[in-house]
Amino acid sequence: MTDGTVEDVVGRYVHVRSAGTDHRVYFEEAGTGPVLLALHTAGSDSRQFRHLLADPAVTGSHRVVAFDLPRHGRSLPPDQWWTQEYLLTTDRYVAIVEDFCDALGLDSPIVLGCSMAGSLVIELARRSPQRWAGVIGLSGALNVAGRFQDWPLSPDLNAQQVVASWTSSLMSPHSPESARREVWWTYSQGGPGVYRGDTYFYSEDLDLRATAGDIDTAACPVWLFTGEYDHACSPDDTAEAIAAIPGARGGTMAGIGHFPMAENYPLFRTTLLPVLDELAAGAGR
Repeated sequence: MTDGTVEDVVGRYVHVRSAGTDHRVYFEEAGTGPVLLALHTAGSDSRQFRHLLADPAVTGSHRVVAFDLPRHGRSLPPDQWWTQEYLLTTDRYVAIVEDFCDALGLDSPIVLGCSMAGSLVIELARRSPQRWAGVIGLSGALNVAGRFQDWPLSPDLNAQQVVASWTSSLMSPHSPESARREVWWTYSQGGPGVYRGDTYFYSEDLDLRATAGDIDTAACPVWLFTGEYDHACSPDDTAEAIAAIPGARGGTMAGIGHFPMAENYPLFRTTLLPVLDELAAGAGR
């Protein structure tokens, strides 16, 4: 970008009632056309999609919408948040995504999610395939073990530095350093206990191994991709998910890690753009 460039990205707040709680949710959008809804990773926020929101090859044909979950980024926690432990569950996660879409009137979006959201999109396709034009999961699997830990709550740790450094190990060493450090930076700004609470969903509550075969990919196409350097959700984990879901497609992305859209967007878009083209062609039939 040159000096003085103003990006065509608009940020606003929408009030969403979900699971009996009122939320003031921040979102950004750019472009026109069918909606591409972007869901961020555990403990981070929608800044991970800033390159996607500024890519005319995407926004020229899609309305890209990315929002911060409550407690994340620019979406504050709900009232009385301090009275209970934060543990994200599958039902609450599905609800906030669906209720956000309803609040904005988003009709049949394509859902793009990464990490915990890369697993969530599989559950979205299973529960209500008619709601989505398709789902694209990055670093998602049917079940991911070992990510939920209590150490982020330890008073003798600076969790915002440790969580950022722990997650940064999931990136490819070939991704640009400036982008990898940006991922670290956004992770360092997460609220206390938020990353831990998110990984409860990702690593404890969600298990699709017995139900993935029920997904109707004719009604809701499913694409799943994982970077070769990802050791939280490995390429083998994603391959198992693809094999379990009849008609699912995808595979391993070479040269990239756990945060494709943030750590190396130019490389990631070579995977994303053909999928969007194929989904658009399928919608036109």
